[in-house]
Amino acid sequence: MPSGIRDKVAILGMGCSKFGERWDCDAEDLMMEAYEECLQDAGIETSQIDAAWFSTAIEEVHVGKSALPLATALRLPYIPVTRVENMCASGTEAFRGAVYAVASGAADIALAVGVEKLKDTGYGGLPQRGRGPLNDMVNPNSSAPGNFAQLASAYRKKHGVSPEDLKRAIGQVSVKSHQNGAKNPKAHLQKEVTMDTVLNAPMIAEPLGLFDCCGVSDGSAAAIVTTPEIAEKLGRKRAEMVTVKALQLAVSNGTEAQHSSWDGSYFMTTRQAAKRAYDEAGIKNPRDEVSMFECHDCFSITELVTTEDLFISREGEAWKDFLDGFYDADGKVPCQIDGGLKCFGHPIGASGLRMLYEMYSQLLGRADKRQLKDPKIGMTHNLGGAPHQNVSSIAIVGLHGA
Repeated sequence: MPSGIRDKVAILGMGCSKFGERWDCDAEDLMMEAYEECLQDAGIETSQIDAAWFSTAIEEVHVGKSALPLATALRLPYIPVTRVENMCASGTEAFRGAVYAVASGAADIALAVGVEKLKDTGYGGLPQRGRGPLNDMVNPNSSAPGNFAQLASAYRKKHGVSPEDLKRAIGQVSVKSHQNGAKNPKAHLQKEVTMDTVLNAPMIAEPLGLFDCCGVSDGSAAAIVTTPEIAEKLGRKRAEMVTVKALQLAVSNGTEAQHSSWDGSYFMTTRQAAKRAYDEAGIKNPRDEVSMFECHDCFSITELVTTEDLFISREGEAWKDFLDGFYDADGKVPCQIDGGLKCFGHPIGASGLRMLYEMYSQLLGRADKRQLKDPKIGMTHNLGGAPHQNVSSIAIVGLHGA
């Protein structure tokens, strides 16, 4: 494969708004909240940014389809600004654009910002207009909980897991995320829950109950990237520098839903992206080498299956790892240490950057009550779409030289 971008790009600064039901703000307010923190962290002026990428997914309702809202809200200095959208991987897509611009030499300093004013769109319950004839024909009666409940059924059947064991395992996914989110002042949901609460919650789509589903949130996150050499000139020490180890994206070509051997129990795109990302980052055994990670827990079953698709849990055994505490904050490989989509929230265009914000904060020792001991490598994973047709993006970051 190509040589990749390992250690060629450094994160100079990051910022993240408070996530939640931000009725008091519009999308531009949220962008500014994240950007101001990011710019201060980077220690530069807006005039030093050469190019920017802007991600949002449910577009027309709050910002439109162009990149103009980012340029005007941040008063960017007549630079190239590109709007991107790749379903729930949109935030990582913006980051990928900024990172590749720096790695290629097209920009010295680049910006990525993601935002979603999801509560204002009607997403996840209130009526919303169609998203084109293809979507209306293919998915007229589907729902996100229903699609991922089918993933749970397929996983359970393939691996011979009893309904009771799987329900407790995905219940632990949610209990763990609520424990972590309770320590996060920027999270949408900041309250711990018990296993009994999760198991006895109203059923949404069997086996997914209310606490197996992430919420509908508003929020924004931002990153400024540059080369390690420029970061050093700006006063950053190499030993304290967070650099990008890998960025990979895999997009389904539709064969999962057509004539193939895919059985519905895993995500083909995640496995493909993970293999390429580990090769790019030089990771041989992710279960031992990854310090922590954030994965796309739109539903608890998604997180469980994804840990296998990322080759951290062995196939068919992730449910045991969750029940054993392997992914807890004090476990071997903490997952969703900031609360994840489940509790931090899932404003679609911002989520990928929010995940990176936590990895960046942890690596620099800034995570306060959530801080892990001596992390070296962090990974983020986004999944957009349904189990049978989706996009998966993976970013791996770490301390320079790790």
